[in-house]
Amino acid sequence: MILLILCSSECQNYTILYRLDRNAKSGAGRFQCDQDTPYGWYRFKGFAGTRMPTTCPPYDTCDALGPGWLDGKHPTVGEGRVTRKVCFRWEGNCCAYSTSIKITNCGSYYVYKFYNQLPGCPLRYCGSDY
Repeated sequence: MILLILCSSECQNYTILYRLDRNAKSGAGRFQCDQDTPYGWYRFKGFAGTRMPTTCPPYDTCDALGPGWLDGKHPTVGEGRVTRKVCFRWEGNCCAYSTSIKITNCGSYYVYKFYNQLPGCPLRYCGSDY
């Protein structure tokens, strides 16, 4: 089963999100939005971090007023592709908005399938190292 996951197409074909402004530890600035992010698989890498945060990031970080974080655990390799909830913080509410995504554990990294269905702007998927 592990071999099948590592060879799955999403572990080979994804878009890298690498910019520092996507990291949950970075400050705000241009208030970018992922509402028009193309449907597909994405991987956090480099300055963006290595994965989505699993705790609510501070308001007004990740270059968004509504930073997105994973409400739950990242999957193990054995779990394969899973569906998880992403919450978006808005002011004092850590999960004011939410959407569902798919996640695959590719062994040494994760890939996330974004569906281009965010409830509004400026909401944005954030990366981190935690």
